[in-house]
Amino acid sequence: MAEIVSLADAVGGLVRDGDTVALEGFTHLIPFAAGHEIIRQRRRDLTLVRMTPDVIYDQLIGMGCARRLVFSWGGNPGVGSLHRLRDAVENGWPRPLELEEHSHAGMANRYVAGASGLPFAVLRGYVGTDLAGQTATIRPIECPFTGEVLTAVPALTPDVGIVHAQRADRAGNVQLWGITGVQKEAVLAAKRSLVTVEEIVDELTPVPDAVVLPGWALTYVAVARNGSHPSYTHGYSTRDNDFYVAWDDISRDRDRFAAWMESHVL
Repeated sequence: MAEIVSLADAVGGLVRDGDTVALEGFTHLIPFAAGHEIIRQRRRDLTLVRMTPDVIYDQLIGMGCARRLVFSWGGNPGVGSLHRLRDAVENGWPRPLELEEHSHAGMANRYVAGASGLPFAVLRGYVGTDLAGQTATIRPIECPFTGEVLTAVPALTPDVGIVHAQRADRAGNVQLWGITGVQKEAVLAAKRSLVTVEEIVDELTPVPDAVVLPGWALTYVAVARNGSHPSYTHGYSTRDNDFYVAWDDISRDRDRFAAWMESHVL
């Protein structure tokens, strides 16, 4: 059953050096506050997993937290490249970064397989691409019924799954709505999980198209108000578009990046 704790205690109790960690969110509900706490606690040698790593992963990589990235797209959305990610891949700063690249469909199906307790997922994706030649975790498999050659990808079962949501009740049940991406699957596939929320309420009143993550499926819940900034939390905050534009300049220079992180995160 989920325990409601502080963000520092949650990250301290869940994330260990060398872990595989997925911080999922798409367009909104991106768990920036949790990522910043991982940086403050100076976790190292992490394998970071996410379908669409953006600025929070740029920050984690630039602060030396990651040794490997498993992903299907990476960038500063609507702006351009992730310069700390590029620097790590191209120049090994602050440390070399290994890449494991998949398609969006492949990553989503990997999460579903992990959440379902299956060892791998099967899909028709990757046909006509050269990803299989670059990524060892993409393998051909023959359908035993039709003989069709499909693609198999291993289940994603992160050590820790982290997402942000609108609210939770006092029993640790979580409610999120808006663009939900693979947040549910990432949490259910993980061995341990944390959901940061805007608020704790007495009752989760119905919201159209909302997803409820039951407390028995979660490890920790922590309040982190505005915890998705500079992304947004639908119904609670708006996207800080100016920040994403500013980040392009901040992250281009190593010293400027380090100074910004020291001032705003550490």
